Parts: sequence; C-alpha cells; structure tokens
Amino acid sequence: MIKVVKFGGSSLASASQFSKVGKIINADPERKFVVPSAPGKRNDKDTKVTDMLYACYALAKEDKSFSSALKKIKERYESIINGLHMKLSLDEEFKTIEKNFAEKAGEDYAASRGEYLNGIIMANYLGYEFVDPADAIRFDEDGNFMPEETDKLLKKRLKGVERAVVPGFYGAKADGTIKTFSRGGSDITGSIVSRAVHATSYENWTDVSGFLIADPRIIDNPEPIKIITYRELRELSYMGASVLHEDAVFPVRQAGIPINIRNTNAPEDEGTWIVESTCHHSAYTITGIAGKKGFVAVNVEKDMMNSEVGFGRKVLTAFEENGINFEHMPSGIDTMTVFVHEPEFEQKEQKVISAIHRLAHPDTIDLEADLALIAVVGRGMKSNRGTAGRIFSALAHANINVKMIDQGSSELNIIIGVSNEDFDDAIKAIYDIFVTTQL
Repeated sequence: MIKVVKFGGSSLASASQFSKVGKIINADPERKFVVPSAPGKRNDKDTKVTDMLYACYALAKEDKSFSSALKKIKERYESIINGLHMKLSLDEEFKTIEKNFAEKAGEDYAASRGEYLNGIIMANYLGYEFVDPADAIRFDEDGNFMPEETDKLLKKRLKGVERAVVPGFYGAKADGTIKTFSRGGSDITGSIVSRAVHATSYENWTDVSGFLIADPRIIDNPEPIKIITYRELRELSYMGASVLHEDAVFPVRQAGIPINIRNTNAPEDEGTWIVESTCHHSAYTITGIAGKKGFVAVNVEKDMMNSEVGFGRKVLTAFEENGINFEHMPSGIDTMTVFVHEPEFEQKEQKVISAIHRLAHPDTIDLEADLALIAVVGRGMKSNRGTAGRIFSALAHANINVKMIDQGSSELNIIIGVSNEDFDDAIKAIYDIFVTTQL
C-alpha cells in the first residue's frame, strides 16, 4: 500500500508547520512519497517564497543588484532549518542559484527553486531520498508537458526507491532547461508521482478540509462534500470552485487512483474523496454549487433559423476568427444565444458582430452584459425528480429572474444564467432549498 502526499505552501510556511507535516507523514507508514510546495505566507502581511524569487530574478534580469533580495530568501529557509534544529546548510545551493540568476537562467528556473530547496529540507528532515523532478518530469522543446515520456522516466527513477521527496511545480526539457507548470502546479506533480508509483491514494493536504458545497464567502459555514466523482469535480472546477489544480485530475483519473483532499490544520478530518465512480449516495440531491460573474449573452435571431443547415457553425466561426471561446449556447427555433466572457469579448465585440452578419446574415443581434452563470452539480440529480423545478421555485421565491437555463444530457448539472447583482442571492436560494431546508 502506497500513498503519495502533497503539501501546499501554507502547510510548509514555517518550522512549526513543517513539524506538524512531519508528524502527519510519520503517523501513516503508507505515506511513502512526499511532494512539497515552496513555503507560503506565514501571516497575512507575509510574502510567498515563489513571489520573492520572481522579484529577485526580475532584478537580476535587469542587471540590478539582487544579493539583498536573495539573502532574504535564504533567511526564510534558514529560519525553517533552525526552527527544526537541523544540521543542514544550503550555502552551496544558494551559490549555484546566485550564479544562475546572474547568467539569466530564466523565470521558470527562478520560480522552481522554492520547491527545490524546500524538497531538500523535507528529505533531510524525514530521512527520505531526494529526487529532483528535473531528472524525470519532461517537457518538450515548446514547453508542453509530456505525460507518457514522464511516466516512463519517473517509473525508472523511482524503481526500488522505498521513500522519497519529489519537489512539486517543475520539471525540465531534454536539454536540462527547467520548466514549470502553471501556479499551483505542485498538485500536478503529486498526481504524476501517484501514477508512476501505482499509489493506492493521493492525499492532497492544504488549509481547508476538502471541498465545500458552496463558496464560504457567500454561504456561512457550508456543508462539506464527503465524496465527489471526477466528472462532478470537473464541472465545479470549470465554474470556479478551486481547491485542486484542474490538470491534477487527469493522471490519477487515468490510473483509477482516488484523491483525498485533507486539512493540515485538522488532520483528524476525513476531508473529501475524489473518485472515478461510487455507489455512495450524496447526503443531498446536489453535490455542489459554483459559478462565475462577468458574461455577455450574444443573442442572434433569424426567421427559419432551424431549417438553415450550418447556421450554428457560421455563427461560431465569427467567434473563432476573433479568438474567443464560448461557454454555453442555448437555442430556440429562430434564436441562438452564445455566452462569452465579458473581458475577453468587449474589446472585439464589433468585429464579432460584423463577422456574424457577414457569415450568417441574421435578422438581429442583441447583446446583454453583466451576467453570471451558476452550475448546480450532482450525481443525485439523475434519480431525483423535480430538481429543476425546485431550483426555479427557490429563485422565484427570492425574486431572481432567470436569464438562461442549460442542462446537459448526462443530467449531472444544470447551468443557470442570472444578472451579476443577483449572483450571491441566487446561490443562497439554491443552497437553502437543497441543503438547509431540503424541501
């Protein structure tokens, strides 16, 4: 039985937190592979080490003195080492970093050193082997992650290794050039390592006890989600629910490895299990609610639109020509609505309108801005009648006008469009009817 455990920056910001993490790892002998992030903020006024590295490298890039900035970073790590009463020196590592900064090794190299140095400390603290992901996590010449090549290299590198620390967030191209994932990419590293070692589970430790049914900034003390499927997670993550990096799901999903989101500050909490499939019934009809503000509805109208072959393709071509993604596309007999992100669309709106007229020859085009989309997601919706009716009853009772509804054929989610100003109240109304009162 092998568990891979990943710890976020908030869990490793200080020596006391490091010590707490060490106890968590040692409490379960199955936790054999550890993926650490760079140290995060120790308090609200603090700065993440990754941000400190970016700022330090910016000075080096402009040929300005960066020794003071690098010294402050070194002091952050030394405070962890001294707080843990370890006999470890990072002097040689910092000499190398200073040299590479001066030689303009790149922003990716600079950012990756946060995880690299924290990995060295973690490996020494636990007595685990240190494995540099630059040796096994591979990117191509254009900086694209190579999953299959990485899996082969990492399997080979970790073969025979009983316990190891593999820093998160970065890998390297074939020529050794360091390349990072996007911010939060340590989640991806944990997933990659889990797949390579055939882990029984991937524990992702952060500062929250898993996923919550709704955003705690909108709902006071929302109920936690105990079990969620990958498909439900995908729907909620896409609509803004963020606890786990979205790309971290795919490697473990392919291998059938469950993810367990845990809280470093409350290790006794079971957290949320993310699984491929489950026979466990959700405590409520819905699994979660998530949403985003800032959409525009592009309403296209043309008589007999439904009998014109290729009309939808022509309209969408106008968006494609201008490099704009669409979110949802509900339609009627003579109308078609395309929802797009307002910040992305507003600079190109007249070009898009012109292109739709040129390609599709509609009767009218109308724009409606300041809209929000809310996703109500749940595997239990399929077996419960009247879910949509209950949603609309709740919204009507809250005096909220529904601008759009879109339900997928899987019956896993319902997307609702409302005005930006009704966003919070809509989520409160939906949460209340399904969770609080369970009407």
